[in-house]
Amino acid sequence: MGYYLYDARGYVGDLASTHGLQQVSEYVRRASNILLVKKFFDEGHAPITEDLMAGLRNLHPEDIEVAQTIDNLLQLLVKCDSIAIISDGVGVEYPQLTIHRGTHEIGGSCIELCSSSGNTRIIFDIGLPLVNKDMSPFDWNIHRKFTLPQLLERKIVPLIEGLYENAKPTVTAVVLTHAHLDHYGLLRFVHSAIPIYMSVGTRSLAEVSNVFLNTDVKFDRIETFEMAQTLRIGEFAIIPYLMDHSAPDAAAFLIEADGQRIFYTGDFRGHGRKSVLLDRIGKDPPPYVNYLIMEGSMLGRDEGLFLDETSVEQALYELILSQKGLCYVFTSSQNLDRLVSIYRATKRGGKILIIDLYTAFVLDKLSAISQRIPQFDWESVRVLYSYYHAQKLADFDRALLYKYKRAKIEFEEIRDNPDDKVLLAKDSRYFRSLITKLKGSGKAMVVYSMWHGYLERSNLQEFLESNNIPIKEIHTSGHAYIPELQMLVSALKPRWIIPIHTFYPEKFNDMFPNVIQVADGQTISLC
Repeated sequence: MGYYLYDARGYVGDLASTHGLQQVSEYVRRASNILLVKKFFDEGHAPITEDLMAGLRNLHPEDIEVAQTIDNLLQLLVKCDSIAIISDGVGVEYPQLTIHRGTHEIGGSCIELCSSSGNTRIIFDIGLPLVNKDMSPFDWNIHRKFTLPQLLERKIVPLIEGLYENAKPTVTAVVLTHAHLDHYGLLRFVHSAIPIYMSVGTRSLAEVSNVFLNTDVKFDRIETFEMAQTLRIGEFAIIPYLMDHSAPDAAAFLIEADGQRIFYTGDFRGHGRKSVLLDRIGKDPPPYVNYLIMEGSMLGRDEGLFLDETSVEQALYELILSQKGLCYVFTSSQNLDRLVSIYRATKRGGKILIIDLYTAFVLDKLSAISQRIPQFDWESVRVLYSYYHAQKLADFDRALLYKYKRAKIEFEEIRDNPDDKVLLAKDSRYFRSLITKLKGSGKAMVVYSMWHGYLERSNLQEFLESNNIPIKEIHTSGHAYIPELQMLVSALKPRWIIPIHTFYPEKFNDMFPNVIQVADGQTISLC
């Protein structure tokens, strides 16, 4: 049995064994003439004053173990706020944290917080992995055919009691940070009786993905939350914070339970179109954060040539303006910041942006969060129909095909007048076929505006080279750079930092002194 040091915010650190504390207490009673020091060990608590610190520093025991315990106590007291409490921890209520996946990988994020009573269990994110155990790219299409028990056995789906349709539901709720599949791709397996909370923008993108990506999310139990408005679920109070990320309407969460305050960042950055959001947290941070669960995707990665979205837009504009011929831009249709950058660059360059039906539907759905998001019927935007996309959209709502038709562009118009066109593209059979058909329509070029790793995993470069089409990469990351991680830690001043969403959690220790390293599936007490 041991003793620990607490303050008004909670656990500060391990103090001593029962025997060790008894030795120190006996020594203090004999050696100290400072009343406050004696009362501290007699009563187990004291305000942190200079008299207390000076009294402890003036103790010089000959016993090495006693001296080490006092030195440890002094180091812990420096971390305390205003009061110090010595306790064996019995009767202290604290939530339990389990990171089911994500402690040593990017993707597949899944966090569980359980109240001390055990009556409230909340899952934050339930994502598909991005890599296999051997670090090769994960392909959901290979695993889609398996049943839930088979997926649990293969550890594709994390084993969480009471979460899935194959068992009695005991999880209170699922709360999502944003609409990237590595954060919500396994939502289809969640028991239909469990409520799911997400932002309006996240719901909009999940609805799009249901239509085009067959994500099979059930919407009858989904509830949307408002940013900065307290969400009360069981014994938890949760405040969502709008964050700058490549996914629109992404949230971080300040979570309060059992007297502890936990900040989970989700995915974030400070160099996108909403960089002011991180600045706001820096200027007005939530106080008394005990635990910061923070992503570290960029650890071990190069920041790249373009450090922010502003420089991406300018580079796109300069290239589009100078290009004499058709310009293809490969990017994600759910990266709203990038779509805005491409639209603005295209318009400034006096050209026409061609989007597909999937992108038109994405932008249409996201109009629910802002009327400033470019739309299919805006000036200099046209929509290219493909049979596959048209069929998908028709199966969902045929009226949308007629809605987008007024901005439709035909293949012949692109072929005959390519010089003023910028075509949003994907690495698919359809777009490769389109590129091949348009090869004779003047000198084309490709902008690759996505993470470089995706390009390395495909043979797109070889395909483009075989068609004599040059490629240029213009991209900035959707994740926080190291200075942005440091800025957030400096602002929040958390007692402890827990890494997630990184292949290099050990690098957190190089930056911060108060890191707790955990393993997937390990449960720790946030005391």
